[in-house]
Amino acid sequence: MDIQRSILLVGLAVVSYLLVLQWNQDYGQAPLPAASSATQSTTSPLPELTASNNDDVPTASQDEAQAPAADAPAASQSLIRVQTDVLDLAIDPRGGDIVQLTLPQYPRRQDRPDVPFQLFDNGNERVYLAQSGLTGSNGPDARSSGRPLYHSATQHYQLSDDQQQLVVDLQFSEAGVDYTKRFTLQRGQYDLKVSYLINNQSEQPWVGNMFAQLKRDGSGDPSSTTATGTATYLGAALWTADEPYKKVSMGDMDEKQLRQTVAGGWVAWLQHYFVTAWIPAADSNNVVQTRKDSQGNYIVGFTGPSLNVPAGAQAETSAVLYAGPKIQSELKTLSPGLELTVDYGFLWFIAQPIFWLLEQIHKLLGNWGWSIIMLTVIIKLIFFPLSAASYRSMARMRAVAPKLQALKEKYGDDRQKMSQGMMELYKKEKINPLGGCLPILVQMPVFLALYWVLLESVEMRQAPWLLWITDLAIKDPYFILPLIMGVTMFIQQQLNPTPPDPMQARVMKLMPIIFTFFFLWFPAGLVLYWVVNNVLSIAQQWYITRQIERAAAQG
Repeated sequence: MDIQRSILLVGLAVVSYLLVLQWNQDYGQAPLPAASSATQSTTSPLPELTASNNDDVPTASQDEAQAPAADAPAASQSLIRVQTDVLDLAIDPRGGDIVQLTLPQYPRRQDRPDVPFQLFDNGNERVYLAQSGLTGSNGPDARSSGRPLYHSATQHYQLSDDQQQLVVDLQFSEAGVDYTKRFTLQRGQYDLKVSYLINNQSEQPWVGNMFAQLKRDGSGDPSSTTATGTATYLGAALWTADEPYKKVSMGDMDEKQLRQTVAGGWVAWLQHYFVTAWIPAADSNNVVQTRKDSQGNYIVGFTGPSLNVPAGAQAETSAVLYAGPKIQSELKTLSPGLELTVDYGFLWFIAQPIFWLLEQIHKLLGNWGWSIIMLTVIIKLIFFPLSAASYRSMARMRAVAPKLQALKEKYGDDRQKMSQGMMELYKKEKINPLGGCLPILVQMPVFLALYWVLLESVEMRQAPWLLWITDLAIKDPYFILPLIMGVTMFIQQQLNPTPPDPMQARVMKLMPIIFTFFFLWFPAGLVLYWVVNNVLSIAQQWYITRQIERAAAQG
């Protein structure tokens, strides 16, 4: 009967785990908060956005009715290649969109350092583009004939060793107006400036709006390494005055479009470890919008205020595009709230200082594995008084275990008298039955915050520790750390008092096995934290238990 019960419990644990996996697949993305009231522009008038007959381009005409969407024009065969030390991208001359982008500093796989991670793609594996243009009354991207075809001086630009900046100019002329779409890239930076220089040599004033957007299909996250039932967020996000970090999931875009007017801000697309964001000028008022095109792709972007260029005059408008890893120090300098795209969940206010401390330790030790171990030790020391109180309570419970067993034998199945006897015993021995739980509950927010720090931080990606652990962001290839974690859980359990209820005692004995199974696919960095935490807890609990037992023997 005991064996049947044990098998049933293990089966229930496995089924529960599979249910969690399915729940995260279906509902793992956060719902969109209620839209706040838009802050209207007090300077340049902002247009109402609709879809144009070019599926990729939002129109900026307040009076133009929505036209039927047409298929987006295919990418040009001769792409313009641009390379810096940290970015390798391709620009489509048709529209000047960035249709491919790889990150040379971040290999796709650790065993293939020569193959960089691909962020943007135009249909080989997924659709993910950074688009920008000029729409509005005279915008060349709003033409019914399609988007403009730019020309460049060469098809390949590369940042040389003696250069700190690379400028790529694309040219287009129409109806007496010369357009220059300029890309400015800096050495070592994942952000680049996209500018439009408008030289109006016609006899009429030029009126238009700059737009910038990110377009992505609904495919999965290529950078996600988790298979543990915890889904990292894949979807859009934006900044508003009321919400510095507002998620807009693909499910939200399926249900309805979002349209708001914001001052400055940013729009972004998030995935595990990497983020892409368009950042307009901080002093501009922009219409932010999410929508879907006729091919089912998801679009998040903004359209800036109207730009008026008199005949014979020149003007410039620009925005910044960030495409790279979620490095908080860099994101914070670009725009307020952009660092929140490193999504630590609802405990971000605890996770942020934890990551700061981990980063400072790494500056000293130079290895993220040893840094995790040192961070665990520091957190354990901070909570030492609380842990000590918990372990003292457990030790006292362990000391009176024979007396509890005697009460059980005395009262048998009479639960009422058994409970009364236990309460009297606890009162006599000055034991708080909740004393072992409360300190642990206080520490749980810190443990959960640390979990998200280790899961979400790009610094852990492909970071080695020692020996067989060559990537702290993926599972232990030989499952050695999870097995050690299970052993430490079992040892720690032996130091705890045995529950008086037989069924509860059996469940507790199965917990190390169940948790070992769960941790098999956890990132090695997370398992390392739990192993170190368990080892420190065992040492602390053993020491306190021996102290109390020695005091009891002497008394």
